[in-house]
Amino acid sequence: MENHSLAQECAGQPCPVETTLNIISGKWKGIILYRLLGGKKRFGELKKMMPKITCRTLTMQLRQLEQDGIVKRTVYAEVPPRVDYELTALGESMRPIIQAIYDWGIAYQKKMQNV
Repeated sequence: MENHSLAQECAGQPCPVETTLNIISGKWKGIILYRLLGGKKRFGELKKMMPKITCRTLTMQLRQLEQDGIVKRTVYAEVPPRVDYELTALGESMRPIIQAIYDWGIAYQKKMQNV
């Protein structure tokens, strides 16, 4: 990785941090990605892991992640239809980012408990 100043101008291009945050922004996308790090999940499994998310919001967030090439949706020709969600190779490349967010969250929670 090149050594860049965080305040460096992006020379007329979108800032890479902005690009990344646009993909994972929103209350639930990061959590969806975290849950999919463990492998394929069905919609119902994801919903159970995130009981506070509405079905509509989960559907919208998954569609956006799919459009961004981060999540792959597989529909099986079964009755009733079965749909799996998993990270694409591009989505899997976000593993260190999600892990860093997780690690930071743990450290923050511990620090705040000691305040």
